Amino acid sequence: MQFNVQDMTCGHCVAAITKAVENAFPQAKVSINLEQHQVTVDNVDDTLAVQKVIEEEGYTPVAA
Repeated sequence: MQFNVQDMTCGHCVAAITKAVENAFPQAKVSINLEQHQVTVDNVDDTLAVQKVIEEEGYTPVAA
């Protein structure tokens, strides 16, 4: 699944989102392209649950 996260602007943002998703879903494979503001999460099927985890970190994910 992919999300556009326009308010993700720095390395800290990347680390925070990666850590939050991996803590919530240990099987998740998280890839982030900071320049394009894209977060890709593999090995997880629940898009809404992943979106909620990212939102709880203070970001605004939009499913792509």
